[in-house]
Amino acid sequence: MTTIDFHSDSNRGTYARRKADTGWADAMTTIVNPVGKRVADIGCGGGIYSQAWHELGVSDVVGVDFSAQMVADAREEIAGLKGLAFQQGDAADTGLAPASRSIVFARALIHHLDNYEPTFTEARRVLVTGGRLIVQDRTPSDVALPGSPRHLRGWFFARFPRLLEIERGRRPTSDAVKHAMRAAGFRAVQTRHLWEVRRTYATVEDLERDLAARTGRSILHALDDDELRDLIAFIRERIGAPPIIEKDRWTIWSATA
Repeated sequence: MTTIDFHSDSNRGTYARRKADTGWADAMTTIVNPVGKRVADIGCGGGIYSQAWHELGVSDVVGVDFSAQMVADAREEIAGLKGLAFQQGDAADTGLAPASRSIVFARALIHHLDNYEPTFTEARRVLVTGGRLIVQDRTPSDVALPGSPRHLRGWFFARFPRLLEIERGRRPTSDAVKHAMRAAGFRAVQTRHLWEVRRTYATVEDLERDLAARTGRSILHALDDDELRDLIAFIRERIGAPPIIEKDRWTIWSATA
């Protein structure tokens, strides 16, 4: 498994200093009308997607994360914005009031969990009747797609196949997620795919600095420094001319409480 410490001050800002892709916003609005809704962003990290929900016109957003460092980063990033709050809590025990939220959102969370059902049960408790649970993560099929100048992660696994085995071992299958949602009392479970822009790099050097810092990529913490330099050189030989638009394919599950 990867060995990133989400509580460490060394990861300050790692999961905060990025903007959500407009394609993600379009995908969310096809699932639910966000205007005026109350959102819980579970496993919010540095609040990137909490801010994105806020920009979609929701009534308010509360972000919950188990890491005090992530919560501090999020609070720093959103200082002065009304309708956004962050608190430390567990995905299966958020501390939020029952039937207090109309949307519960969890992005890149469940692959860190051994059992999804307690988190989905907590989401069901927090949601109003008819509210929506939206879960975004990558399945084994998503991560196994080949590398290209747009899908850089595929090159991670081409160069170091053991990383793909780590990813396959920790990534949720679609059937397992749907089963856990239904077991927690959700209905009308739906799935869709999204190619989400992660970041656009103006130069190859910008990309290399981002990779060298392992920014927001927990899988790279499974490589030592020499292996990481090797991977960067491997990608440099293949990347082509900038701008570099990096994308990942995600699976999105949505269900009704």
